[in-house]
Amino acid sequence: MRAAMAAAEVGDDVLDGDPTMRELEVRVAGVLGAADALWTPSGSMGNLIALMAHLNRGDAFLAPTGAHVLDAELGTAAWLAGGMPRPLPHDAGPGRVTPDAVRRAAGAPGPYFTLRTTLLCLENTHNAAGGTITAPEQHAAVAAAARAAKLRVHLDGARLWNAAAALGVPPGALTVGADTVQVCLSKGLGAPVGSVVAGSAEFVEEARRLRKMLGGGVRQGGVLAAAGLVALDRVDRLVEDHRRARTLADGLRERGWQAAVPQTNIVLIAVADLDGTLRRFEEAGVRAVAMSGQVRLMTHCDVDDADITAALDRIGSPGAGTGEDGRADGRTAYAPTQRGLRTGGDRAPARPGGR
Repeated sequence: MRAAMAAAEVGDDVLDGDPTMRELEVRVAGVLGAADALWTPSGSMGNLIALMAHLNRGDAFLAPTGAHVLDAELGTAAWLAGGMPRPLPHDAGPGRVTPDAVRRAAGAPGPYFTLRTTLLCLENTHNAAGGTITAPEQHAAVAAAARAAKLRVHLDGARLWNAAAALGVPPGALTVGADTVQVCLSKGLGAPVGSVVAGSAEFVEEARRLRKMLGGGVRQGGVLAAAGLVALDRVDRLVEDHRRARTLADGLRERGWQAAVPQTNIVLIAVADLDGTLRRFEEAGVRAVAMSGQVRLMTHCDVDDADITAALDRIGSPGAGTGEDGRADGRTAYAPTQRGLRTGGDRAPARPGGR
């Protein structure tokens, strides 16, 4: 990937275009079944651009509870796009909503002073629900209900590659009925920077303006786009991440942890003491984060089988402490003393907590 970045043909993407950037955008648009696409520095910016294009100030938009656009983008949907968020319960399973829920929330036109609902934002896979998948027929039915209610549809597909790999379907099978789609090139694919937002040619023309407004225009962007092209060649290997996530979750349950069975590459662990558990993991050299009130571990392209074994050895059982070598030593786990994480000294961490 670094060799491809160093050898990339470049131009000026703000002025007359960058050839490698354009190659990436055209390729992603084709994979997603869209007319055109635009590179953005981050998935959060890609989502924000779509919301800014779709929403008028004061419009309401729907999204599944815990969606990234609701909880993990610093409120930019309201702050910058001017939208009023309306979360939908997961009535079709973790991370998923039913067509009926969309129809009910969309409502019917009312007096001029009532809130207008104009957009549905979906997320596949749903990060906060543990990387859960929406299958093609489920997505298509929900998107059709939204369109029948005169809502536009944006799909946050930051992890769409994982859903496609797990289901064995092309990514375009998961975008039917969406007006716009955002996909991420980092995460499990391993590019250092970049997402792509796709839609109609008219949308991409407006999206380029909005990207510049948000400070996302780059000059010799081909250096970054080259990494994205290499990343696209790695989609098939995501099934390895999914297998390792299942191995990790199985090993945690064998040791007494309440780890959910993952659908993709995200493992959530329900714990009684979230802060204390995160500190304990960090001190054992296992990087983890909080997600939906649980501990989140994640497999990705920098994690191999040896890392999974090392992480399980260091974590041990819920009641164990850690010895000087970072392995579980059977001592009683300590109670939390302060919020936050402490470093594990000079010990290199096992890596299932990352992307």
